[in-house]
Amino acid sequence: MHNKQLRKWIPFLLLTGLLVSGPPLSGSRAFAADPAPQASQSANTLTGKVTGKSNKAKTISIEVKGKNEFLKFDDKTTGLEHADEGEAAVIQFEMRGDDRFATTIKPKLASLPEGVKEMKSEELAKFVALGPDEGKYVLIDSRPAAAYHEGHIPTAISIPDSVMKESGAAYLPGDAKLKDLQLIFYCGGYT
Repeated sequence: MHNKQLRKWIPFLLLTGLLVSGPPLSGSRAFAADPAPQASQSANTLTGKVTGKSNKAKTISIEVKGKNEFLKFDDKTTGLEHADEGEAAVIQFEMRGDDRFATTIKPKLASLPEGVKEMKSEELAKFVALGPDEGKYVLIDSRPAAAYHEGHIPTAISIPDSVMKESGAAYLPGDAKLKDLQLIFYCGGYT
């Protein structure tokens, strides 16, 4: 009778033994975070959306290609203010033993389409001082209309981003000289 009960447990014990001591099924160590960055990432750099930051545990999680990657941070880490949940970031790190420690965190800025350039606020101030006619520009506030009415850059007209998505260029000024004008868009208010 004792042997019959023992035989019932043999398959379970063998399977458990294989799972615990056998080769890993995924090609990586079981229950350990993959210390190597994603293949699309450059060495010692992760780029993605920050999914969490714990000041108590001193860890940051960042989603890279649908997978959460975890890093530690310490007093030497710069740019922690850019590790806000939901924001895109570029995190450079160094290996310390088996742990990845963030060394630098920078915001990941959107890349601009071809033919579009970023304008610094000083350059925009020069255009505004000249005025739209002399400066040959149209300044478009693409924030929601309510934000425009709360305050906007002088000479700006309001064409919210949502309106532009729906109607394209239909709301742009119909001036025949439009091809000679520089279109300047801004969002988020004063910088």
